[in-house]
Formats: sequence, structure tokens, C-alpha cells
Amino acid sequence: MFATILQKFFYGLLTLFGVVSAVFFLFHVLPGDPARMLLDERQDATQLVQIKKKYGFDQPVSVQYMYYINDLSPLSLHSKNEGNYTALASDKYKPFVVASFGTFDLVLKVPYLRASFQKNGKPVAEVLQETFPNTAILALSAIGIALLLGVFFGVLAALYKDTFFDRSIAFFSTLGMSVPSFLSAIVFAWLFGFVLKKYTHLNMTGSLYAVDDFGEGVFIQWKNLVLPAVVLGIRPLAVIVQLMRNSLLEVFGQDYIRTAKAKGLNDWQIVCRHAMKNALNPVVTAVSGWFASLLAGAVFVEYIFNWNGLGKEIVDALNTLDQPVLMGAVLLVASLFVLINICVDVLYGWLDPKIGNS
Repeated sequence: MFATILQKFFYGLLTLFGVVSAVFFLFHVLPGDPARMLLDERQDATQLVQIKKKYGFDQPVSVQYMYYINDLSPLSLHSKNEGNYTALASDKYKPFVVASFGTFDLVLKVPYLRASFQKNGKPVAEVLQETFPNTAILALSAIGIALLLGVFFGVLAALYKDTFFDRSIAFFSTLGMSVPSFLSAIVFAWLFGFVLKKYTHLNMTGSLYAVDDFGEGVFIQWKNLVLPAVVLGIRPLAVIVQLMRNSLLEVFGQDYIRTAKAKGLNDWQIVCRHAMKNALNPVVTAVSGWFASLLAGAVFVEYIFNWNGLGKEIVDALNTLDQPVLMGAVLLVASLFVLINICVDVLYGWLDPKIGNS
């Protein structure tokens, strides 16, 4: 099991390298000039040249790529020249010098995500620290709703197989999987945040934190979480319902379930005591994948509901060509994919020892 985890960790590093490389080069084929986005209309060509030199935009893309990988790598080359735009601030990042080579030091450091182009030079790490918790809360709420309702309705659909109730659940599950999240977000925001606002008291848009009318304090608006969490949870809910139903029906055909029935246990006792644990295997896999997907897929939902999270930050970074923020956000989401998949392998091995020992 330990060897498998190490192997997946190594593959995860390769995946992160591929993601970073792909996004970096795709960014450079986008229309627009990041250097011009940093300047206003009153600034001239001389300042544009200075900006390009400061951020390395005057270098070939391949050189910029190597500089960025060097900044991300925990073990990297650090220029001793203070004017180098990729040099690390030693008092802030505290790199540990491993060896020296002329004007360069080989250092061990925390991965450097650089600073935002558009947020007055704010470090990308701080931007992610401010926005990621909001996305995590949204994703956890969405997957929690999907898991609770999905398992419950999946069990009911299995127990009442081929009835009107089962067919109704299948219909709504298919509908939930086929409707795009951005369309659901628009419909839910308009219906429950505008048309039925008198009864729901929900807002069409709004983030988790709000400032009071006098600007003197920040307070949490939990009601703003309801609509985006429900919308984001619709698709995983539909998947979990069908997975739970089909998995439970497969488990019902096992010999130990027939033995439990012969002992006189009713359906709910059999589900809770014997069938649930084994039936949850595919559900656990789906939930893990969907949770990571929700972090990335929250982009449109957050933007429509004006939820101040990582997804909205990605859209803003694309609109303003803020490469460091975009790269940092994508790298964070990809890292979570890898970490979650490793955790799922451990949990899956616990749920099914035969897989854990293979």
C-alpha cells in the first residue's frame, strides 16, 4: 500500500508538471499584452519597455518558462544579483543555500508563486489564501448536499426498484446531469433570488462575507451560500443517486445478503448493517473526483453569483491577463486533485481490503 502511494505521488508530480507547462504555454497564445495591461493610457513606449524588462516579457517564451519552473521548484537556482526579476527576497522566503556556483546559489525554498500583475504587486500566495477558503466552503457544502441526498435517494431507488418512484428519480437524475451548471445558476438566481425573493429571502448575488451599511465591519451572510451550493451540487447529486442505486442492487445479489434475509432482517437493517459499506465504494470514488472537480468547476457558478472565490479570481485573471494569479490558481486546483486521489486510494483500500492488499 505504501509503495502504491509513493508511486501515485510520483505520477502526481508529473501531472502537476504537465498542467503547469500546458497552462503556461497556452497563456502565451492568448490575445493581448500583459505589459500593456499594467500601464494606463498616459504612459509611453519607454515605460512599456521598462515593464517588459522588469517582468521578463522581453525574454523568449522558453526562457520565461524556465524562470517560472525555477521559481516553483523547491530546489532551484537563486541569482545573487539584486536586479534580477526572478530573484527571491531572502528575508521573506528564507531560502537555505545548499551550494554556490559563481553568481548563483542552489537553494532550498518554499515554491514561489510570484506576485499579481493587477493587485498592486500583491503576492499570489496571499491572493489564494483570501479566495480559496470561500471556494472550499462552497465546494464542501455542495458535495455535502449531494452526498446526503444522493445516498438517501439512491437507497430508496434500489429498495423500490422499477416502481414509479424509481423511474422518477432516474428522470430527474438524467436531467440534473445534462443541464450545464451555468444555466442552472442563471435559472436559480432569477427564480429564487428575484421571482420568489419575497418567500425565500435569498439574494441573486453575493459572497460569504458582506460589509455593513456603514462600512464599519464585515459579517457572514450564510444565506448567500444556499443557491450556489445547491446549483453546484446538482450534477454530483445526480451521479451519486445512480451510482448508489446500481451499486446497492449489485450488492443485494451477494450470498451474504441472502443469508441476512434468511435470518429475518428487514430491508433497512440489511442496508445499514451489511450492504451500505460495500455499496459505498463507487460512491466514494465519485465523491472524491467530484469534489476536486467542483473546485475547478465553480468558475461559472462563482462568477454568476458574484461569489468571491477562486473561480471568480480565475475569470478576473483571464480578463486582465494576470498570469501569476492564473498559474497559481490552476496549480492549486491540480495539487488538490492529486492529493485527493491519493487519499481516496487509502480510503478505498480500507473499504475493500482486497483492493488495498493487491
